[in-house]
Amino acid sequence: MPHTTSAHPLRALLRRAALAAGLLLLPTAVLAYADLLPDSLDLLGIDLHETPDLPHVARQIAIGAPLRIVAFGSSSTEGIGASSPANAYPARLQADLRGRLRGLDVTVVNRGIGGEHVDDMLARLDRDVIRAEPQLVIWQTGSNDPLRGVSLAHFREATLAAVRRIQEAGIDVVLMEPQWCPTLEATPGSHRFRDAVREIGAELDVPVIRRADLMQDWVRDGKVTRKQLFAADGLHMADGGYALLAKAAAESILRDAGPVQVAEAVAE
Repeated sequence: MPHTTSAHPLRALLRRAALAAGLLLLPTAVLAYADLLPDSLDLLGIDLHETPDLPHVARQIAIGAPLRIVAFGSSSTEGIGASSPANAYPARLQADLRGRLRGLDVTVVNRGIGGEHVDDMLARLDRDVIRAEPQLVIWQTGSNDPLRGVSLAHFREATLAAVRRIQEAGIDVVLMEPQWCPTLEATPGSHRFRDAVREIGAELDVPVIRRADLMQDWVRDGKVTRKQLFAADGLHMADGGYALLAKAAAESILRDAGPVQVAEAVAE
């Protein structure tokens, strides 16, 4: 079948403008009425019959609009263990995504505060996440809870409620599980919080960055040594680990946004 732009250039141009406006103003409505639209919107690079796991991110990429991400979490997000803020994973993620999505205005806002458990983060959820109006939040959680005696049941309940709240605000969510490290390995029951993050992701159909598995794979595959991966305290990551984490997060985001193409960037 010939491409619509070669057969009917004017009609295709009008259709592109209408669809772009619809995605910009009413993304949820457009996705909800996917059955009324063609199987593949090649002009925007979106297959509406396969809704991406990160629809709001997919929309921004498809229409070339600015993409705003909030990195939410504790010390691994703040960047404790990194040699400088520029080597924390959020800053590296921003640089990585800008390199992969050339022409797109990508901003990753670091909202990590070291030492926080789930209740601490929930106390600032509105201020640091929802009011920032991002298209995506990457929530790194579950590391400090076993260290500070938070019950697994409370962690699950609070995290489920918070993820739903973020989604109801029209924001995509990616969860990031606790790290693999000597300190957590020596903490009884810590693996249950890692498993809980994975279970919450499956229950709510939210992507999960399986950081513990990734870290072990990096060492096994020779991408980084244990000394390059961990800071001296045995809990936090070092520059080598943060660099690989940012790359993995970027790949995860683009994969879960679906096979979208980058349109010419537009002002918003």
